[in-house]
Formats: sequence, C-alpha cells, structure tokens
Amino acid sequence: MVIRSLLKPKLWITLASLAFFAVALVHQGEQLRQINLESTGWWLLLLGLGLTCLSILINGLAWRVLLDWLGQRPPGLALVPLFVRSNLLKYLPGGIWHLVERVRVLRPAMGAGPALAGVILDPLLIVAAASLLLLAGGWQDGLLLLAPLPSLVLLLPRLREPVLQRLERSKAAQLQTAVSGDLPVDGSGRGGAPWWPLAAQVVFVLIRFAGFACCLAAFDLMPPAVPQWLAGFALAYAVGLVVPGAPGGLGVFEATLLLRLGSSVDEASLLAVVLSYRVISTVADLLAAAVLAADQALMQRLHPAP
Repeated sequence: MVIRSLLKPKLWITLASLAFFAVALVHQGEQLRQINLESTGWWLLLLGLGLTCLSILINGLAWRVLLDWLGQRPPGLALVPLFVRSNLLKYLPGGIWHLVERVRVLRPAMGAGPALAGVILDPLLIVAAASLLLLAGGWQDGLLLLAPLPSLVLLLPRLREPVLQRLERSKAAQLQTAVSGDLPVDGSGRGGAPWWPLAAQVVFVLIRFAGFACCLAAFDLMPPAVPQWLAGFALAYAVGLVVPGAPGGLGVFEATLLLRLGSSVDEASLLAVVLSYRVISTVADLLAAAVLAADQALMQRLHPAP
C-alpha cells in the first residue's frame, strides 16, 4: 500500500509544487522581510477575509442548487451548514474526508448513489466554472481553446454521464470503507444541462477572486490587468482542485499562480499575496463554520424542539 501511494502522480505533483514554493520563499526571504503593510493594507486583508467567508456560503448555496437540479434535495436537512462544516475536513490528510462526511449524512435521506453523484459533481462544476473564467485572460498560449471544454462535458449528458460514472467508481473505491457500505455508480440520472448550478459556481469563483484581489490591493500588486489576474487565479484554483494531494490544495495553488504570473510582477510581493491569501482562506473556513454553528445553536435555544 505504501509503495502504491508513492507511485501516485498526484502525490509527486503535490511534492514538486511544495518544493517549488519553498524554494521561492527561501530565494525571496530577504525581500519578503522588507515588505510592510500600511493600515489601509490591513483593512483590505480584513475585507478579503469577509469576501472569502461569503464565498464559502455561496459555495454551499451552489451545492444546494445542484441537489435541487438533481431532484434529490433532502427535506429538513440544512445543506449549507453541512457543506460549510464538512469543508473543514478537507484539511485532513487524504483529501477525501469532507466528501465522506457529506455522503454519510446524505445517504439516509436520498440514497447512496444520488449522494455520491451530488458530492462528486460539486467540484467538477467548480473546475468548469473556473475554466470558463480563463476566457477573461485572452489567448494565453492556447489556454483559451481549452477553457470551455470542462463546461461542455458537464452540460452535454452524453459526455457528462460516462465521465461522472468513471469518477464515481474511482471515489467509491476510496469512500466505501469510510462510509461503511456499498456506493452504487449510477451517474446523475438526469438529462439536460446543469445551467443554474454552473452559474452559481461561477458566482462563487468570482467572489473568491474578489477576496484574492483584496490581497493584491493590500500589497499594491495590481498590474497586470484584472482580467489577467482573474484568469491566473481561476487556473490556479482549478488545478488546486484537480490535484488535491495536499490538504486544501496547499502548495499546488500557490505554485501554479507563481508559474503563471510570477514573471510579470515582483515575485516577493506575489509571494506575500499568496501567503496572505492562504492564511485568509484557512481562517475563513474556520470562521464560516464557527458562525454557522453559533447561529444554529442560537436558533435551537430560541426555538427549542418540542
């Protein structure tokens, strides 16, 4: 098992990304220590934290829209709190425990097959949404031609269902032991295109980018133009989801962004941006979960169950 794990490409990509990021930090260490934030910069980081928290809630709402589209929204189950609470589990080694928790909770209400489809389609839609936003960056050495492909796959049932079932088989093998039971591979069971779930995920990625843009503004790092930053962020976010070897995509997102835009801006400032954004995104996950937990506890105290 250990040898099999070491042979996985995702593991090596993650290790290479972390090594690249670490080398950049060492190389730019002196310049990083010379960067000082003014009071305006701290306020911008705080705004970025608020926007990133909001994006997590939007992501939860987008997941609810997806389950509505599947016709499998469980009555009486608070989906957004479930999504936000389980989101913290992505930081555990393995990168699957947030999926395990969602399948575990959804399975009694909607069945194992639909639960698995609803959980796997969410990150696929995020990747498709982020890929669409690559269009903002123009040609980008041919990336423009690839940007619509993930959305095209998800919007056309003849393409979506075979891809989804293949991914379900792969994830079912990982999740079955953890959720204690068989996970049928049935696909989405839907014809048509998930336009609304995809649109909701586009909104999520845009708000996520707005939080990142606050970090850029905090360190006075706005050139190149906003569309190029959006395209670079979208690419890095999509790659971080596709290669989730490290907890929360740690290292992969940062390395992709550095490789894509590091040559066009001051590298030390970009490192400061990605470091601050990593801290903000992690704190936002914790804060969003804490706020929703406190809200649920307050509602239960004000309106106790009979």
